[in-house]
Amino acid sequence: MTLWLGILIASAAVYSWKLLGFLVPSSVLNNPKISRIANLLTVALLAALLGVQGLTGSGEIQFDARIPALGLAAVLLYLRAPFVVMVAASAALAALIRLFFGG
Repeated sequence: MTLWLGILIASAAVYSWKLLGFLVPSSVLNNPKISRIANLLTVALLAALLGVQGLTGSGEIQFDARIPALGLAAVLLYLRAPFVVMVAASAALAALIRLFFGG
């Protein structure tokens, strides 16, 4: 199986799940328990993505410029800074650390 065939099969599978979502009755979607699970699942998936993308590289845990940048983003999020400011400040901090300390 080639890479492109795998990508096409995965894309078709994901799109089919999206289409099947339209067939779910509204009574299921309006259930408060289902709504709460969906909200918590979103947060859990985003936290996992942050952990994988922010703390790992080459299949292992790495401590580099991303860690202080994530810390700065957390502080700015706590201070309710605008999203654009948070992203720009974190990117600038990571770039400065890499400029001065390498990596």
